Amino acid sequence: MRGRNQTISEFLLLGLPIQPEQQSFFYALFLAMYLTTILGNLLIIILIRLDSHLHTPMYLFLSNLSFSDLCFSSVTVPKLLKNMQSQDPSISYAGCLAQMYFFLFFGDLESFLLVAMAYDRYVAICFPLHYGTIMSPSLCLCLVVLSWVLTMSHAMLHTLLTARLRFCADNMIPHFFCDLSALLKLACSDTRVNELVIFITGGLILVIPFLLIIMSYARIVSSILKVPSARGIRKAFSTCGSHLSVVSLFYGTIIGLYLCPSADNSTVKEAVMAGMYTVVTPMLNPFIYSLRNRDMKGALGRVICKKKIPSCL
Repeated sequence: MRGRNQTISEFLLLGLPIQPEQQSFFYALFLAMYLTTILGNLLIIILIRLDSHLHTPMYLFLSNLSFSDLCFSSVTVPKLLKNMQSQDPSISYAGCLAQMYFFLFFGDLESFLLVAMAYDRYVAICFPLHYGTIMSPSLCLCLVVLSWVLTMSHAMLHTLLTARLRFCADNMIPHFFCDLSALLKLACSDTRVNELVIFITGGLILVIPFLLIIMSYARIVSSILKVPSARGIRKAFSTCGSHLSVVSLFYGTIIGLYLCPSADNSTVKEAVMAGMYTVVTPMLNPFIYSLRNRDMKGALGRVICKKKIPSCL
């Protein structure tokens, strides 16, 4: 602990509420989940890069989403694993701000990419004859670049606003990463500007994208119901099923944690719910897109065949 008028130079991450006798089990569990996340998302990126059949707008967005998931998990999980094995859960002031920046950046990026993917499915199902014209390469590139620029700016804004705060005596963060809300609770200077910016940008970054996704799928469902063919209905729902699964996983936990908090929410419950969208969701995305997607299965088969044929010759 430091004096009240001194600024601290490091924080202590208290981590997840795990009993000492369960430490080894959860360490192995989180390590396995992290490796699965890395390998699964890398596989999707490599397949999309190697197979020309996947050079479409949908898979451009998917490759960016996989990269975002890979980085999003890497921002928090390696530090969590290190702290579970060491007796020193400290993180420097600069390291904490850097972790917060990249956490916001890649988390926001996933939100914007999910909107782009929803719009892509909306155009593909509601305007199939004009899909190639509407979803032109230039528009897709603009959507991806815009997503990166907006999320980079948003994360930088919160990081700079947090950097102006003073942190005095209490340096213990009841979390496994440097969460923005947890840092604001530790600040010993005025945080009203930070809270106002969070309220305003939270609607722009989280609520509006979520509403756009809901609107896109409402139009998709309305269009599907007009299709007389049962085969067409099954095909349309199959196309959108994987995307809806990702949206439900990602927004469900975030809305439950940040937009609908209960009065009895404890730091333990918040840490567990945060683990759902920082660890579990990035791990499940590759399974959702590969196991339920014929194009990804076909691409994997073609890539494997290309590797086998030269070796046979």
